[in-house]
Amino acid sequence: MPIFLKPSIPLQTASRMIEVAIEHAAEIGICISVAIVDESGILKAFARMDGSPLVAVEVARNKALTAVGFGIPTGQAWINFSQGDEILEKGIHSLPNFTMFTGGHPLRLSGTVAGAIGVSGAHYSQDDACARAALRLLDEAPEDGGERADT
Repeated sequence: MPIFLKPSIPLQTASRMIEVAIEHAAEIGICISVAIVDESGILKAFARMDGSPLVAVEVARNKALTAVGFGIPTGQAWINFSQGDEILEKGIHSLPNFTMFTGGHPLRLSGTVAGAIGVSGAHYSQDDACARAALRLLDEAPEDGGERADT
């Protein structure tokens, strides 16, 4: 019987990514919620800044679930992906936990989706700036076994 081994975002990395996203949010004067899920969409780490809107909790999680489930960022990447496909454009919204709002990004290790980050709480462009700040942490990881983010 075959066994499938999948890379997964380590908890320590996920926790540090949340710290970086929150630091960036504080710098630009917004309050956010940040969700990081593993390769299977299971919540790995989460934080909600004081003052972050309650709805941001679920939206951040949905952004992460959408990004990990399809392996592409939320927002413009989804618009590009579904453009011209009427069935996809109209039907995708019926999926539970799906959102196109910008601010969700897959996390890749060795070219394989190993998790995703979702940020919500402000305008989606600000959410995305916080997510991208966290992704830069992965870009700085060492070559030998370091994580890489694809955006």
